[in-house]
Amino acid sequence: MTIPKALTVFDIYERAKSGAKFEEKEWDFKLIPQTATKLKKKYNIKMDKKTIIPTDKELINNLFKAGLEMLVECGVYCIDTNRVIKYTEEEIRESIKVAPTSVQYGEGKNARTLACRTYKDKRPPIIQGGPTGAPCSEDQFLAIHQSYAQEPLVDTIVDGVLQTIKGYDPVPNSPWEIAAVKSEAIMVRAAQDRAGRTGMGL
Repeated sequence: MTIPKALTVFDIYERAKSGAKFEEKEWDFKLIPQTATKLKKKYNIKMDKKTIIPTDKELINNLFKAGLEMLVECGVYCIDTNRVIKYTEEEIRESIKVAPTSVQYGEGKNARTLACRTYKDKRPPIIQGGPTGAPCSEDQFLAIHQSYAQEPLVDTIVDGVLQTIKGYDPVPNSPWEIAAVKSEAIMVRAAQDRAGRTGMGL
């Protein structure tokens, strides 16, 4: 019997190169919805629109079983190679077992701990604020991120992206893209400093 082990990034990289070929549209619009529909029926999963987070133990268990089965059956699609990365149930369970239960975002007085929570947990969730990948103009980038950082309710920042850098389009795989990414990080940190939230998670 093979002893299950937690997967490494190297394992996943190799599977992304060698997995079965699959068209992205077939994956998105055929395989995923068809599998979800099948598992919904198999595990008798019904959504109560009045209950955002389910508390019924049987439903919670069935959702986990369906999710696990879907991951095993469908794997994960790699859009860079147009291949499917497959996992066994044993690999998934072992990876869950060794996964960290908490992680710290940021440092110092503005650090926040992101931890596993159950529906009974009384600790408040982490609040992430920011444009979240939305394009922002160069002249407004700093002010936009400062406005999020200075909100006491916001714990961490999910930054936006620069529409231009020194007036140039940050085309992917170009030097302008690298310059834009570096500038984004510098300006978000500056926005946090201006808001008095130095060390805030990003």
